[in-house]
Amino acid sequence: MPHRQTPPRTPDAGGGPRTALPGRRSLLLGTAAASAALALPVLGSAPALALSGRPRAAWGVQSGDVTASSGLVWVRSDRPARMIVETSATESFRGARRRHGPLLGPGTDFTGTTALRGLPPGEQIHYRVTLADPEDPRRTGEPVYGTFRTAPVRRRADVRFLWSGDIAGQGWGINPDIGGYRVYEEMRRLDPDFFLCSGDTIYADGVIKPSVTLPDGRIWRNITTEEKSRVAQTLDDFRGNFRYNLLDDHARNFNAQVPSVVQWDDHEVRNNWYPGQILDDPRYTEKRVDVLAARALRAFGEYFPVSTLSPNGRTGRMHRVVRHGPLLDVFVLDMRSYRNANSPGRQADDQQGILGAEQLAWLKRELARSRAVWKVIAADMPIGLVVPDGAANFEAVAQGDPGAPLGRELQIAELLRFIKHRRIAGTVWLTADVHYTSAHRYEPERAAFTDFEPFWEFVTGPLAAGGFPASALDATFGPRQVFVRAPERANVSPMESPQYFGEVDIDGGSGELTVRLRAEGGAVLFSKVLQPGRVGQ
Repeated sequence: MPHRQTPPRTPDAGGGPRTALPGRRSLLLGTAAASAALALPVLGSAPALALSGRPRAAWGVQSGDVTASSGLVWVRSDRPARMIVETSATESFRGARRRHGPLLGPGTDFTGTTALRGLPPGEQIHYRVTLADPEDPRRTGEPVYGTFRTAPVRRRADVRFLWSGDIAGQGWGINPDIGGYRVYEEMRRLDPDFFLCSGDTIYADGVIKPSVTLPDGRIWRNITTEEKSRVAQTLDDFRGNFRYNLLDDHARNFNAQVPSVVQWDDHEVRNNWYPGQILDDPRYTEKRVDVLAARALRAFGEYFPVSTLSPNGRTGRMHRVVRHGPLLDVFVLDMRSYRNANSPGRQADDQQGILGAEQLAWLKRELARSRAVWKVIAADMPIGLVVPDGAANFEAVAQGDPGAPLGRELQIAELLRFIKHRRIAGTVWLTADVHYTSAHRYEPERAAFTDFEPFWEFVTGPLAAGGFPASALDATFGPRQVFVRAPERANVSPMESPQYFGEVDIDGGSGELTVRLRAEGGAVLFSKVLQPGRVGQ
């Protein structure tokens, strides 16, 4: 597809005060090193990194899939190097614990991930990554600093996270005239425990041109790179797409402070792709989507710290549960890898659907096992919004027929029925994909399929892409559009329409979950408080 005023944080699970923002020293040191290495011309390709001297980590650091006792730390070198990670409870790194990570080389595009285990729960963890010459370990580069909070183990500790998706889409890339991806700085200042990126982390099929003329005559200018001058087909093309977003200072600063939970959707490969598809797009010499998807997944695993993927993305799976203490489990779906072909969606029997039978069984099993107060179902596509793929086919779940479930809707009906009959409380659906922000309440009394309890779906995005008009809702599951904010025309630039993200706060005392739909610039557009312990909301 387009394809609170914030109060002070409460004490953490360990009983100590939670810092409102981590110390600036480590982040500024890391930013300075990265900014010096990535000093880009206003226009033109990113320069090649020099290979003289010591290893450099010019692309910053990231952390991901952080739990109460573990997390992953990522880095990229400019040459072969050994990754060394030190962690500490303080910025002074007194008594730091050192971990020797992998050897970074061309097989992973000089990226690497180190698993951190045995961390204390509910604590601010400071880390620094140093790259060492594999031939002479005494030759090391400047360390790059980051921080994250581990999940609490006590229920009374608050949880805050943000979510959005859709980055560098429709030709709207890093524009130095407006400060690049400035929404990342706004999100960083909210100091979330983590960021849920709901897919379309890149636009591998989207070319970034040096400039675009807007309808009012203004000029949008992009930082460009060679890999973004064409659709991605080779492994190096996909790698270059992931590197592109790391050219932005705000994105790197955000990554250094906020751990991520990342999933993919279609644009990591190509718009509206599905397994087995053969392309008729003349831009592609490689017509087999399965080949493109394998390369994209490998690059994805190289550039994001994901606990269920191997560091080079060749093995593993995208769907997983990320547990964030007693209050929250995040069920990360993969609505792309197991789906059947896009079609009119009128099948009376559809075992494969959009999740595949195995993933659906996994999701039902893990939801039933979960003891978290809230169970966020992180979907990379919405349930009830009609998302077409051409004149006759459909890309998501809904297909515009308001009657009984058909096609991919059958899997969702099975899941909703399971949640109701197993009395699974606290499910909330979060997604992005459609490039506007909205809140939907699904109610059986309005639906053609009625064997479920009411629930909420919240949609938001993009972070750095074109805005699009609101989509129609399919009545099969009885959705009611409670709120929507969307442009009136297609592909509105980030200079003309704000970017959108969502905020979720879970109160450790009451267990209440508050969702806020936010616009770039600080406005809270919509807010909803949900009560814990209910099967239906």
